[in-house]
Amino acid sequence: MRSRTIFFISDGTGITAETLGLSLLAHFSGITFRQVRLPFTDSLEKARDFLPRVTAAQVEDGDRPILVMTIVNPEIRELFEKSGALCLDLFGTFIRPLAAEFGQVPAQAIGMARRIATEEYHDRIDAIHYSLGHDDGLTPNGLENAEVVLVGVSRSGKTPTSIYLAMQFGIRAANYPLIPEDLERMVLPGDLAQHRGKLFGLTIDPERLHRVRSERRPNSHYASLENCRKEVRDAENLMRRENIPWLDSSSRSVEEISTMILQQMKLT
Repeated sequence: MRSRTIFFISDGTGITAETLGLSLLAHFSGITFRQVRLPFTDSLEKARDFLPRVTAAQVEDGDRPILVMTIVNPEIRELFEKSGALCLDLFGTFIRPLAAEFGQVPAQAIGMARRIATEEYHDRIDAIHYSLGHDDGLTPNGLENAEVVLVGVSRSGKTPTSIYLAMQFGIRAANYPLIPEDLERMVLPGDLAQHRGKLFGLTIDPERLHRVRSERRPNSHYASLENCRKEVRDAENLMRRENIPWLDSSSRSVEEISTMILQQMKLT
């Protein structure tokens, strides 16, 4: 299998470059990627110090390295573009056509995106606090402020999904486990029934649930395959009966699950 080195270079944290770069690389198979992040590359001196690492990667791999850059300073971008690496200039690719469209010279200050996102940032922090405070049915108080309430059996992916919704989209997401007592009665707990329009269900393949629970509580009734099959079957029947929209989380990433919830619950 071929090996290539990819550098995520930024005058900030490098998170934007890394996120988009990895999304692009996911479309290609048969190649392993060695990832190197070079954050806070905000001066020519730092850029020149990093250049030998780019050259060394080409010697080691036998192929030119890939540079995914979010760099504001054009002189720093030009320095890397002359290195012989494949340069994906994310800012330049989008800033230039936008500048032409708006008829403006774009600001060159570092951290512009963070300034624009300040209000959104605070909204996300508030949503994270809310989701953490309403994780796993901790309290029914404040459910009227939730934008979505995730329900499902234990370990079906409710917590990571609710936290992701809060972190990435500023969605106040609570989550509530359907416990065996609820499934035996085949009735929603009273706290949930009051907020039926906000409910969204997650289910999971019983065998996958068995493996996940076994890591937490091996050789227990809770983790047994028979119990997992029963809980999943009963939970799905309850969600059908209560007309709760739901999806299977077994083979989906938290990003995909969250996007589908946003669309189906019309939260976008």
